[in-house]
Amino acid sequence: MAGITPSLTSSSRSAGLVRTSIEKLYLSLQRLTENTIEDIVNRSVNHKNMNNHNDLNINNKYKVLFVCLGNICRSPAAQGIFEHIVRENGMTEKIAADSAGLYGGHAGQHPDRRMRTAALYRGYGLTHSARQVRGYDFNDFDLIVAMDDQNYEDLMHIAPSVEATHKIRRMAEYLTTHKISYIPDPYYMGVEGFGLVLDLLEEGCQNLFDSIVKAESL
Repeated sequence: MAGITPSLTSSSRSAGLVRTSIEKLYLSLQRLTENTIEDIVNRSVNHKNMNNHNDLNINNKYKVLFVCLGNICRSPAAQGIFEHIVRENGMTEKIAADSAGLYGGHAGQHPDRRMRTAALYRGYGLTHSARQVRGYDFNDFDLIVAMDDQNYEDLMHIAPSVEATHKIRRMAEYLTTHKISYIPDPYYMGVEGFGLVLDLLEEGCQNLFDSIVKAESL
């Protein structure tokens, strides 16, 4: 039995070294992925924002504004998913989108790194630069979509006219298979939370797109 002990000790050390190597490799890949996403965002955000501004000034487009609290998680993800659907359906000449937050403290920032990572794994590149909701958004956009009830109430409160309130909708109104009345904020929910939000937004944005095309006869 005494002769077996060194072998077991050696095996344990080898297993430990392998485990450590795997953990280091995982962390390196994670950092590489995050840096790659950051590089993609940095190289494209200015070009994206310029094009988006020009697109939204074209009067014959149906324009949608997605709104959450800080404009760094839910609303930029909704914008990215919705724009992807618009492109896939060849409707970029007829429909445009943007996003904004009711809180202006994140103005100029990129979407949350965790949301960008989760979205990129699904094929959505989020390049939006955060901004606060502005008074003239109620005139510039045909539809304003709130992520949760508080966002909805705040938008209704700051809307400049009764007519403007008719443009405000809840994102959850466009959910059919998911039985939930709002889009939760994933900021404190962990990885699973970001995945859930993307699931909800994919369904909601597709149904929203379909409803616009039908209602506007596009």
